[in-house]
Amino acid sequence: KSSLICVCMSEVIMAEVTGAQLIAEALKSQNVEYMFGIVGVPIIEVAMAAQAAGIKYVGMRNEQAACYAASAIGYLTGRPVIVIGGSSDRNQETTGAFQEFPQVEACRLYSKFSARPSSLEMIPAVVEKAVRSSIYGRPGASYIDIAGDMVNAKIDRASVRFVSCCPAPPVSQADSREITQAVRLLKAAQRPLIIIGKGVAYARAEKEVRELVEVTGIPFLPTPMGKGVLPDDHPNCVAAARSRALLQADVIVLLGARLNWILHFGFPPRFSPHVKIIQVDLCAEELSNNVRAASALLGDIRAVVRQLLETVRSESWRFPSDSEWWSTLKEKMTANAQISKSLALQSTLPMNYYTAFHHISELLPKDCIIVSEGANTMDIGRTMLLNYLPRHRLDAGTFGTMGVGPGFAIAAAVLEQTQKSAQRVVCIEGDSAFGFSGMEVETICSVHNIKLVLFALLINNNGIYSGVDPETWKEMEKMGDMTTIAPPVTLLPEARYEQVMSAFGGRGYLVRTVEELCSALQESLKNTHTPSLLNVLIDPASDRKQQEFPWLTRSNL
Repeated sequence: KSSLICVCMSEVIMAEVTGAQLIAEALKSQNVEYMFGIVGVPIIEVAMAAQAAGIKYVGMRNEQAACYAASAIGYLTGRPVIVIGGSSDRNQETTGAFQEFPQVEACRLYSKFSARPSSLEMIPAVVEKAVRSSIYGRPGASYIDIAGDMVNAKIDRASVRFVSCCPAPPVSQADSREITQAVRLLKAAQRPLIIIGKGVAYARAEKEVRELVEVTGIPFLPTPMGKGVLPDDHPNCVAAARSRALLQADVIVLLGARLNWILHFGFPPRFSPHVKIIQVDLCAEELSNNVRAASALLGDIRAVVRQLLETVRSESWRFPSDSEWWSTLKEKMTANAQISKSLALQSTLPMNYYTAFHHISELLPKDCIIVSEGANTMDIGRTMLLNYLPRHRLDAGTFGTMGVGPGFAIAAAVLEQTQKSAQRVVCIEGDSAFGFSGMEVETICSVHNIKLVLFALLINNNGIYSGVDPETWKEMEKMGDMTTIAPPVTLLPEARYEQVMSAFGGRGYLVRTVEELCSALQESLKNTHTPSLLNVLIDPASDRKQQEFPWLTRSNL
């Protein structure tokens, strides 16, 4: 009898499951493989349960960096961010509980789905809906709020409403009449252009878009995170003549990109007032934003591009390579390349941006993942550091958010190690950007798999956009209170950021010359046991080359 009682009690215990376990198991059943965060009461047990369920957990030093890492993983894997937040116990609502706040309501403004499970039984269903909402339609984040008393509460497993993994997002095609209209516009164009956006990379439509470019012979221009969908050295890439291509194009095929600030809203004087837009997007609300689309192709990018290809091939049309349009673009590309080359080959010290990036670009492997952020560092890096593979560039993107670099780089490194691709991850950022998330260096050094593939280059110009040299700084200090004297854009000159990496067991390099830069970079690439940080000191007055339209905007994104 005693033995029988023990068996029965054991079965009862085994049938019970905690809220934390339900969350972890539900996430795993939705193919969530990675979790980034900073744990505390009441969600410590959630992270522990996630590990027990086979989810990789990376502990970060800052919550925003953790969310940046999760968003990068979402972009790279097609499983967008699910934010899980702990909140006060349900029986303490309205009492002034610790950190009591209307989290669900607050997150509705910034997410596609925001909810708190009403009971333990509903946790798997809420998790499934959060994941499904995040990947269907235009991808976006979801928020799940977990009351503190639900984490360790237990329930009979048989009472739980378990839900299987949500299906892949449905694929839709564009209206065939709009496809016919789009091809008609292309055939009549004198100066056609294809713009390749981040949506193409996310949709994994690189094969179809390459075919479209090469079958039609149309020049293309990538947006910042559209770089690499087709290699930057592809003969049809006209990124080096970006301003001229945008201004003079008469028909533009907009693939998975928005006419927002990055593309100057599609407005004159950056665009022709008579330009015709063929817009391909999976979000109906995005069509004709800012500029009325001459052909609006609503649907999955891969499917829509296949439709375009089928029609183009059936009509045996190709844009002539000897056109005046190609001649004017190639002329501008050559002129801009000469300007950049002359800046890159300057031998004065301190180095300028172009000199540093020129030598970095010559040494980086073609298959490395480049993470970049900063002001001038990111802008100039986009033109100087080429990408050859899709989803191998991560930067501040639409919001221009600073501090994303380390989080993005950590996520990319975790993924690369999981996939055993042997591709290196390099985080290139300005000194001001490093200040937002610099303590994530500790995460890089503490997680074994990360430090094998990741290293960082910090382009240090002593400020935000520009700074001052050490001598000028000392003179300003003699003048009085620095809070009223120092220009707001200045930072401490020649700060020893590389010592942050050394403090956590990595390798730090202080770089002043081209020779030191090349030596340190070569050592970092060879070293697969210790992460490195190169603190590259450049001229505080270094700036971007003169732009074709300098009066319009500082950014040439």
